[in-house]
Amino acid sequence: MTLISSRERARSSAGTGRTPGKLPGLATAAAGVALSWGVHWLVPAVPMLTMAVVLGIAAAHLPGARALVRGAGRPGLTLAGKRLMRVGVVLLGLKLSLDDVLGLGWATVVMVLVTVVATFFGTLWLGRRLGLRGDQPLLIATGYSICGASAIGAVSEVSGSDEEDVATSVALVTLCGTLAIAVLPLLHHPLGLDDAQFGRWVGAGVHDVGQVVATAQTAGPAALGEAVLVKLMRVALLAPLVAAVAVAVRRRRAYDAPPATAGGTPDAGAAEGKRPALVPLFVLGFLAMVVVRTTGWVPAAALDGAQHVQELLLAAALFGLGSAVHLPSLVRTGGRVAALGLCSWVVIAGVSYGGVLLTT
Repeated sequence: MTLISSRERARSSAGTGRTPGKLPGLATAAAGVALSWGVHWLVPAVPMLTMAVVLGIAAAHLPGARALVRGAGRPGLTLAGKRLMRVGVVLLGLKLSLDDVLGLGWATVVMVLVTVVATFFGTLWLGRRLGLRGDQPLLIATGYSICGASAIGAVSEVSGSDEEDVATSVALVTLCGTLAIAVLPLLHHPLGLDDAQFGRWVGAGVHDVGQVVATAQTAGPAALGEAVLVKLMRVALLAPLVAAVAVAVRRRRAYDAPPATAGGTPDAGAAEGKRPALVPLFVLGFLAMVVVRTTGWVPAAALDGAQHVQELLLAAALFGLGSAVHLPSLVRTGGRVAALGLCSWVVIAGVSYGGVLLTT
């Protein structure tokens, strides 16, 4: 899967004599969000965020919408995929209270940490062995180990990842998370898990928060409650992971920086990439929202409203990312990407299953 090339975009806007504004793309993203919400309302088992990615991919390939997505709508859709993703990640912090995390018990916290670390480094290593391009191994490892597309968007901001790598990673993680909604409930009783254990397994092994809810609710309220708490523990690890990636990127750029020219100025290529902040502003915002939620000062109505806004923003961002996927290019890297996704899925499901059995 690749993005629509910049050459195609240039051709689509040629003849207008000006760069398209952002309004057409933002309006297209808003329409995609409305359709995603409508599908979720009709079929609650289909998460809105998952549907947003699917509709974005469809819009990029349908004859009627393709010209808009590749041409006048591209700037606004790119803005949605980046800027709105940041705001959505900040509001994601309001779902997490430190009291809830500590209430899980240290054994569960350790289980989640082991699952995240094993999945992240195992996926990263395997992706590089498979020869995947650019930052795809890093982004896929992030999406599988933390919280799906939201984590991919957050890490891509500090790693400076190519949009093509971001779109491919989001599409893969969304596909596997969607499959989990159908597959994992079938394994509930054959694996000998009670409802609470099944919920913890789902929370530790499924990627996106909406997909966790859709999967766990099949086993009842006890499973759903455990799944959400364990999942939010994984979400809490987003901030340290982003900070670690920022440190790695700074060190890599410092190592690769060209020497100064005779006039004492660095070579032009060095100025292209700014050093990313050790903790980006939107991650600080995420942590601030966690603290705000922990204080208990925010009324329940305000938390519900913030959750709806966060889902709408992330849906718009994921629609924008999905619209950048180019399916005909799947034949070039699709096999290796699919192999990495399948192996990573086996790793996180296996490690989390073992962890659940050991801690309950």
